[in-house]
This record gives sequence, C-alpha cells and structure tokens, in this order.
Amino acid sequence: MTRPARPPRTLCLILAGGQGSRLGALTEHRVKPALRVAGSYRLIDVALSTIAHSRIDDVWIAEQYLPHSLNAHLGNGRPWDLDRVRGGLQVLAPFEGGEGEGFAHGNSDTLWRHHERLREFGADCIIVLSADHLYTLDLLEVLATHVEHDAELTMVTTRTDEDPSSASVVQVDARGRVTDFTYKPEEPDGDLVAAEVFCFDAALLVDALEELHARPEGLGDYGEDLVPWFVERGRTVEHRLEGYWMDMGTPERYWRAHMQLIDGDGARLDDPRRPVRTAQPQLPPARVEAGAVVVDSLLAAGSRVAGEVRRSVVGPGVVIESGAVVEESVLLDDVHVGAGVHVRRCIVDDGVRLTGPSRRGGSDEVTVVGR
Repeated sequence: MTRPARPPRTLCLILAGGQGSRLGALTEHRVKPALRVAGSYRLIDVALSTIAHSRIDDVWIAEQYLPHSLNAHLGNGRPWDLDRVRGGLQVLAPFEGGEGEGFAHGNSDTLWRHHERLREFGADCIIVLSADHLYTLDLLEVLATHVEHDAELTMVTTRTDEDPSSASVVQVDARGRVTDFTYKPEEPDGDLVAAEVFCFDAALLVDALEELHARPEGLGDYGEDLVPWFVERGRTVEHRLEGYWMDMGTPERYWRAHMQLIDGDGARLDDPRRPVRTAQPQLPPARVEAGAVVVDSLLAAGSRVAGEVRRSVVGPGVVIESGAVVEESVLLDDVHVGAGVHVRRCIVDDGVRLTGPSRRGGSDEVTVVGR
C-alpha cells in the first residue's frame, strides 16, 4: 500500500472511558486503558505509540470511568511527542452546560456528545481507536487505503483464532468492500473481525451522528448503529491487519496475551523502529538476588526477586521472597509474594500481599487475585 503524498488532515480520537466490566476485579479501581501491559507499559500506550509512529499530531482522548490514574499517566503527552503549542493531546471529559452534556451510554453516544467540537475542528478524516487492544499498525497506510478507495469509512480488519462472537464479524468482497457487518453475533459467519480502528470521512461522521441521534432509539455502541449506517451506504472498505491483534477485554485474553509475549509469538513490543512509548516511573533497575531462579520472564523496574519465577510478568515494585514460587502469572504493581507461597496461572492486582497458605490457579483456568 502506497502512502498518500499529502495525507488528509486527520484527527485521532481514542475512546478510553469504558468500564471494562468483563475484566472484573482488574477494572474495579482503574479504567481499562490504564491497565499494565508487559510489566512496563499501560494499555493506552499501544494506541498512543501507534499514533506517534504514524506522525499524526492531533489526538483527543474521551474519558468517563475512573479517569484519575489514566490522567496521571498521560500528563501533557510528552512521551508520545504530543506536548505541543498547536495540536497535541487533548482530554475530553463528560460535561454540563451545553449540547451533549452528561454521561454517554455507548461509544456512538460518546462521539455524538463531542460532535460539535468534531465539526469545528475541520478534519478531513477522523480515526477512532479503542484503547483495549494489543497490535502493531501504521495509520498512514490506513489513510492510504481510505484515499485510494474514496471511502466513507475504512475499517481495520483481522483474522482471529479467538471466539468471534465477542467481536464484530465482517464480510468483504474481492475488491475489499465491506458487504456485511454483524455486531457480536451468536453464530459468527467466519473469523474476519473488525479490529476496532475506524477511519471516517469527518463531515459525514458528524452528519451520521446527528441523524442517528434524532431517531427514537437514540445512540448506543457504534457496532449497533453507526458502523451499520455506513456499511449500508456501500462505500465502506477494509484495511487488513495481517500481524498480531488481541482484544484484552477478559482476564483469560489478558493473561494469554502476556504468555504469548513471553513465548515470542505475541505482539512485537521491542521493535526498535516502532518502540512502545510510555511515561516510565522513576525506579531503580530490577534486582535478582543470589539463589533466585528466573526463567522466560519479564521483570519491570523496581522489582526484587529472591524466589523462583518461571514464564511470568513481574510489574514495578513487586517483591518475591526467597522460598516463593511464581509460575505462568502476571503480577501488577507492588505485589508482595511471601515465602512459601506458590502462585500459578494467576493475575495478581496492584498492592496485593500473598502470605501464609499457598494460592494457586487451576490447571485449566486463570485466577484473578484482587485487592
């Protein structure tokens, strides 16, 4: 795919306000985009790094649920080169006192509540990204597909070996035109799904939001209303993502994505050409003490290991005492694993202290240990 010589003026809008209820205890105290990835990053870093490497300068982040930890991480956007006088990072919060006020009831509703600002911005294209997925993508190539096909909507698609019924299943013709779009079907017809990255014609997006909002049923999730509206018009095309993609929306998928990272068949986070950028905490290097055993694992800064760690991800500030065993697990920030504790196939939330009797995950399940 040839990139356009002069890309259209583009605004990227990251949807980062959902509760992420499928993740259970992991999102009781934080919004999902603030969740750790690979011990050293946050999930929203994937979307922000994708935008930064695509050299798009205008980024809006729509927030709603528990934004505090996310805002602390975002700061002024400097790690992603978004601390600019013109353009850069802008956070969109729920508001009162004007059209679109109040809390949104789905991602289409979120877009509508900011439709006046979207209109005033005057972009040619608006790329809407979810902050819930792990992937590598060049958005300039997506824009090239959009321009080449003179599309009204270009959706990124991918093949999945996960259950397609939790995603949007897509049918395309030989030219790449999207002929059918089914949101979370009970009986999926194929494994080609929308990767939750959508490039819209900006003016038509605002028109669509206004038309759909005026309907008696109003607006909810864009898989239910907005995207079908575009597909029915016949000028929606796909941009195929051939590389890795994972929806991180459940504990099992979150855990599986980390095991794939360790095994080397997951997302590529160490590509020197497209590194994941993040706001790193000021912590000392990880420390592995004499007698410790660490095999096929990722250790974040500030962690200290005196016990045994195998095929696991150890987050910042984690302490694993001598005599403790951690296997096939993901430990988030400041977890303390005491002597004699055996942790297997677990996701352990921030600040949890495991002492006394052993805690284990089942042989065929992933256990989430919450606060």
